[in-house]
Amino acid sequence: AADRAATNFIRAAEEMPPGKYGYKPTSAQMSFGDVIGHMSAGNDALCSSIGGVPSPKRAEVAAGAPKEQLVARLRETFQFCKSALAKVNDSRLGEKVPYFGDQETSRGQVMVAAAEEWAGHYSQIAVYLRLNGLIPPTAKR
Repeated sequence: AADRAATNFIRAAEEMPPGKYGYKPTSAQMSFGDVIGHMSAGNDALCSSIGGVPSPKRAEVAAGAPKEQLVARLRETFQFCKSALAKVNDSRLGEKVPYFGDQETSRGQVMVAAAEEWAGHYSQIAVYLRLNGLIPPTAKR
């Protein structure tokens, strides 16, 4: 799931033109760039918990950062996920792990949460692409 999410997210992030990173369908929604930034931060937190490894110390990417910076960070976080998840197996799915701050839950639950986040936010940015006349990566032949 992580490899597929990485491929789809990075391709979608590359597909959206730089001038559209501030696009949001309504004022109540996150912008396209905000979703990319949100996923980058989430990747580090989720994959750190699942993999049982420290989250990388990264300089913060400012709100409204340019496309190039957001795509680069997204790549970095999915690369971290790949390394953090490389040795995970089903022998410790019930083990309690940190979950966003002071919460704890099972490793298996964090894995499900990560898959939900990747699917939910990918569908969100796929809609943003379509609303801008672009084809999401998963819809291309």
